[in-house]
Amino acid sequence: MYDDKKSESFYKVSKLTGNDVIKIFNEGLLEADNQKKTLYIALGLLGDFDSFEYVQALLPYLEKLKKANINLMIVGIGDQESKEYFCNYTKLPMEYLKVFNNADLHKSLKLDRGLNLTLNPFLNLILMCLGIKSPGTLKEVFRGYIGDKNGNRVFQDNENINFINIIKFKSNLFNFISRDESLRPFELASARLLNMQEVISNWEIYMKNYSHLTQRTGTFLIDEYSNILYSFSSKGLLGFSETMTLPMDFLNKWL
Repeated sequence: MYDDKKSESFYKVSKLTGNDVIKIFNEGLLEADNQKKTLYIALGLLGDFDSFEYVQALLPYLEKLKKANINLMIVGIGDQESKEYFCNYTKLPMEYLKVFNNADLHKSLKLDRGLNLTLNPFLNLILMCLGIKSPGTLKEVFRGYIGDKNGNRVFQDNENINFINIIKFKSNLFNFISRDESLRPFELASARLLNMQEVISNWEIYMKNYSHLTQRTGTFLIDEYSNILYSFSSKGLLGFSETMTLPMDFLNKWL
C-alpha cells in the first residue's frame, strides 16, 4: 500500500498544493471536471521506457476509474505523430493523452529531470540504466528477469510475442518456467524488449524531442476540493511508481 507520509513529504519539499497542480495542468489547456477526483499523470518523453510501461500498467484500470467517477488526464512529451503511434501501440484511447514539445509543465511541477551529467541525453540514459542517479533501476531490471511472486502477469494466455519477426512464440511458453499466476521469470523483460523494439522501429517519430529523454514522471490524485490525496515524483529509470511490484496499487483506496 502507499505511504501517506512519503506522498506528503514531496509537497513539503516542492511546496506545491492541489490548486497549484490543477493550475499548471489547466495552463496546458487540460480542463478537468472539478466536481470529480482527477488523476493527473505526467509522462516523460513518449519514447521513454517508463511512458510505455506506466500506460500499460494503467490500462486495466480505465474502467475502474470511470466507475469510481475519477477523471484521468495524461500529458507526455512528443507531437501528434508520436502520440498516434504511442496510443496505437499501447491501446490507450487518444482522448486521455495531451502532448507537448517541451518539459515546461514538468518543470513547473518540479519533477525530476533525471541525470544531466553529460550533454548527450542518450549517454545520460545509459548511465541511468546502470543505476547512476537512478535509485531502484538495477533492482527493477533484475525483477524483469527473475520474476516477482507478488506481481501480476504481463501477458495473458496465448498472446503472440514477436521479436523482429525472427523469434516468435506464445506467451504460454512462460508457463514452462513457472505456472504461478504471478509475474513469471523473463516475462517483464520480454515486455520491455517489445517496447524497445517499438521505439527503435520508429526512432525518428519517438525521438524528435530526445533532449528530454531523461525527464522523469509524476503522479497526482486530487479530489473535488483540490486536496492532494496522493502524489509521487519518480527519481529513477523504471521507477514510475513507489510500488513497482504493483504499480497502480495506490489507486485501490479510492476505487
